[in-house]
Amino acid sequence: RNSGTEQATRHAKVVIVGAGPAGLTAAIYAGRALLEPVVFCGLKGSQLLQTTDVENFPGFPGGILGPDLIDKMTAQATEAGATFEYEEVHGIDTSTRPLRVAHGWDPEAPEWMTADTVIIATGAAAKRLDIPGTGDGPNGFWQRGVSACAVCDGAIMAKDTQSFVIGGGDAACEEALYLTKFASEVHLVVRRDALRASVVMANRVKEHPKIQIHWNSNVKEVTGGDRMEKLILHNSASGEDVEMA
Repeated sequence: RNSGTEQATRHAKVVIVGAGPAGLTAAIYAGRALLEPVVFCGLKGSQLLQTTDVENFPGFPGGILGPDLIDKMTAQATEAGATFEYEEVHGIDTSTRPLRVAHGWDPEAPEWMTADTVIIATGAAAKRLDIPGTGDGPNGFWQRGVSACAVCDGAIMAKDTQSFVIGGGDAACEEALYLTKFASEVHLVVRRDALRASVVMANRVKEHPKIQIHWNSNVKEVTGGDRMEKLILHNSASGEDVEMA
């Protein structure tokens, strides 16, 4: 993004875009090097803020809650000399030196600052499906039975349960195979009549005794109480709805 003639209001030696484990690690190292990093957290923050138990991060044998881990890393980065801005970064002008960073609440009227170095550590965002009952808030079961990461949450959420994976590609097949370590049965919900996954991966799924494939199907709704308890599968070929718990 070209910054045009907009006046920069301040300068930083290092700007870090993102406040997940990668961004905070960069902030700790930059702070210890006396570079006084400025970290832009964005409006949503790290995906770990929406995660419950984290059991695969070094140093926490009994696991730690995602928000607690971010709090500890943020405190450590602050002690090292990092400062935090809870705003979005809307653009970076790399055509000039120092670099120019657009930030603030309004993407149409951002503030500009300069930086000698910009570290982009924005991570990833889960692609959620627009299915009733899978969102955040009191009417949704996100992180209360609904997840986007089998490796992150499978050992806790899927243990001794019937688990469902939506998709027919390599990623979905990998998640389904991983969940067989914990779930009593894994249901792979595929909207077509064939898998898009590689032949090797597809064959592993089809031959696994704990995986049941539901062809021409999609999840219509997720329901429950304090946690997800059941879902409704719709078969596009037959037009039938089946409730599964």
